[in-house]
Amino acid sequence: MSKQTLIDNFSRQIDYLRLSVTDRCDLRCVYCMAEDMTFIPRKDVLSLEELYRVAARFVALGTRKIRITGGEPLVRPNIVGLCERLAALPGLRELCMTTNGTQLAKLATPLFAAGLKRLNISLDSLDAERFNVLTRNGNLNEVIAGIGAAYRAGFQHTKLNCVVMKGRNDHEINDLVAFAIDHGLDISFIEEMPLGNISEHRRGDTFYSSAQVRERIAERYTLVSSDESTQGPSRYWRIAEASHIRVGFISPHSQNFCATCNRVRLTVEGRLLLCLGNEHSVDLKPVLRDYPGDNRHLEQSIIDAMLRKPQRHHFVIDDTVQLVRFMNATGG
Repeated sequence: MSKQTLIDNFSRQIDYLRLSVTDRCDLRCVYCMAEDMTFIPRKDVLSLEELYRVAARFVALGTRKIRITGGEPLVRPNIVGLCERLAALPGLRELCMTTNGTQLAKLATPLFAAGLKRLNISLDSLDAERFNVLTRNGNLNEVIAGIGAAYRAGFQHTKLNCVVMKGRNDHEINDLVAFAIDHGLDISFIEEMPLGNISEHRRGDTFYSSAQVRERIAERYTLVSSDESTQGPSRYWRIAEASHIRVGFISPHSQNFCATCNRVRLTVEGRLLLCLGNEHSVDLKPVLRDYPGDNRHLEQSIIDAMLRKPQRHHFVIDDTVQLVRFMNATGG
């Protein structure tokens, strides 16, 4: 089929695919999933070949950026081989990944060699004990080692992602900024999203807005507004005292980013999620498996799906379970 730009009903061009390769993870972050998770049966998980087929059709339809997500993408066997195939797709400008960093000490070098361009690494605390509590089983030293391995492998513009929770890690905001400055890392602070029914804490009690984060940073640093973009939801600022890094804010509650939304998500079981905060979706798995050698049906399903993308999400700051799917099943 000839190339066609993906446009939704609100004249937004969709050129960014977040591709989940697994719902499994070696951590159990308290805001992301329940402690005792039930994962997708393996028979319902897309194969690497099926994931590649979807990604290739998106690129043929104008997608220029793919972010590999999970769960934790680096627990998926043969993930480096998939990265190599995706990076070689003609027309793709950037292949990047969001990871918790625990596997980077051994995989950063082969991932960089495979063509992965950039990493986002989740880091919510620099205190080993608190990190273990927030992740339920994580070892902070593994993540720190992974950050170092990514630098040595050649990755540039690596970014830390921190979900800020009042009373849990908000007092570490400036310590995390200082860590980012010292290591030449960008950093984004994220408002917690109401995905999945969690019991570990009350989201209404732990909500900490991006404006509050900026106020905390301003106690130590001078923030300078920037119009830079990485095609994602982060809104960036620079620090006058350390202009070599960017500080981003992802604010699904307090500063809705829907007007410029350019992305969709593919879950590992084949659901094309058209909005992070809504259940609008199209199941591509039957198309993949009923027409294994025919890309026309797959491309048309993708094109038609764009017409179902909603205008915006409507998150609220309380303990209402707005979406039953957890973040690990959503795809980063």
